[in-house]
Amino acid sequence: MDSLTHIALGACVGEAFFGKGFGKKAMLWGALAQSAPDIDFVAGFWMSIPENLLAHRGFTHSLLFAALISPVLAMAAERIHRPRNIRFSKWLIFFATEVFLHLLLDGFNNYGVGWFEPFSHLRVSFNAIYVADPLFSIWPGIAVVMLFLINSFNRRRRFWWRFGLFIPFFYLGICIFNKTRIDREVTGILREQAIPYSRYFTTPTPMNNLLWYVVAGNDEGYHVGFRSLLDSRKKIDFKYFPRNDSLLDPVKGHPDLHYLMRFSQQFYTVEKWGDTLVFNDLRFGQVLGWKYPREKFVFHYFLDRPDGNELVVQRGRFAGWNRSELSYFIRRIKGD
Repeated sequence: MDSLTHIALGACVGEAFFGKGFGKKAMLWGALAQSAPDIDFVAGFWMSIPENLLAHRGFTHSLLFAALISPVLAMAAERIHRPRNIRFSKWLIFFATEVFLHLLLDGFNNYGVGWFEPFSHLRVSFNAIYVADPLFSIWPGIAVVMLFLINSFNRRRRFWWRFGLFIPFFYLGICIFNKTRIDREVTGILREQAIPYSRYFTTPTPMNNLLWYVVAGNDEGYHVGFRSLLDSRKKIDFKYFPRNDSLLDPVKGHPDLHYLMRFSQQFYTVEKWGDTLVFNDLRFGQVLGWKYPREKFVFHYFLDRPDGNELVVQRGRFAGWNRSELSYFIRRIKGD
């Protein structure tokens, strides 16, 4: 999830744990705890971009990190708020809940989370909700504003923290249901269209949970398409992208390539743009791909131009968007 959503959810959890009278202080602690795993942004100051891609949501998003940071935060909070009668055990449960919740929610996006670092480099990604879905994030945002505005002893505070937690998690449940449904439909379509694949994934397109981006293929290449849950046809208009591993021969020893391939979880293609060698990570979608199926992929890394990779993961995500393109996007969400 995006940082603002984590902060808002953390504040609501803080209010839920400590209730009236102490709520606003607990909200601040909750926002801090929910933000703690994202301390990995500091790594970007001295790591290369490919290294930082793996460091982000790596060790600081692991179960081990959660187990280590929770008692540290609990001891700090317990000492700061003495002599208030809040047991260390309650602080510990509170911070553990906050940090584990952050790790869990990030696992539902498509970036990948290193829950088992440093013992395993497996990246967990359920691909069930877009990283910034307004229908998930708006409710805790509203709740936090109201909780800061009303008095610490106001009886309405219970309503607002419930509003900020129950609605987004109900929506997440809908997203999980949509994910299981789209996967069932896609695997059936792949079988009916006789598309060979050894791996596939589906993930939501920006800011909604109805239109899904689909990638299926193997070491030779990938079929890329889109499917809305409202589509009537049992068919996906796939476009094929060869992986082109042979283009990597001149740079096989390049350290950046090792990190990029590991980060991509094998969902990558390689292209030549003029004289520039480009590595595409397919997991992050295409720029307006639902309308322009041969459009470039959002994540593209210039292997022989490292100075041109300041922004990689969301490069051009909303390039070309205007009123007309937004209207087409909405129509595509509504189905074919």
